[in-house]
Amino acid sequence: MAVERIEGRRAVFIDKDGTLIHDVPYNVDPKNVRLTMGAGRALWRMKNAGYQLIVISNQSGVARGLFEEKHLLPVNRRIQTLLAPYGVKIDAFYYCPHGPDDDCECRKPMPGMILRAARDHGFDPQISWMIGDILNDVEAGNRAGCRTIHIDNGNETEWIRSAYRQPLYTVRDLTEAADIICHEAGTSVSACAVRPDAVFHC
Repeated sequence: MAVERIEGRRAVFIDKDGTLIHDVPYNVDPKNVRLTMGAGRALWRMKNAGYQLIVISNQSGVARGLFEEKHLLPVNRRIQTLLAPYGVKIDAFYYCPHGPDDDCECRKPMPGMILRAARDHGFDPQISWMIGDILNDVEAGNRAGCRTIHIDNGNETEWIRSAYRQPLYTVRDLTEAADIICHEAGTSVSACAVRPDAVFHC
């Protein structure tokens, strides 16, 4: 049963590998998980601006037989641990375990994971955002009806263009993405600024 959309309930959907954490291909070792520069500060600001934080991730290593789904849980726990010093946590993790040839509706660039999260939590995609480091993330967000931000950090290599693969904004990192989202949310500078008493660790 679909969850009734709650007016004004909004989220930032965030790609994991290459956007939230450094991209280590097919990694399920928590020791190799590191936040990207500025990620903790940026997520705290987005949360303080009134957004839930949802990770949306393709995990084809499951379909390829490189690891089991259960091995993703320690990675997710490690992300929460790394974010804890910033006073923020991820509200939910969604992943697609299928391979690129499985023709599923959840693997990005398809919007299935975003739409499912929106149903599960009552989010309105039209006032939500999708952030990612490749254009498949952008396409998934656009297909779901979100506003989209592409982090141009060198991870996109194919640059296949289409109307769905055009981001609303292109930025260098999550810090710049948070600047845009806080501004667009109409959040005051003081409310969206970094806490003066916060201690941050990257």
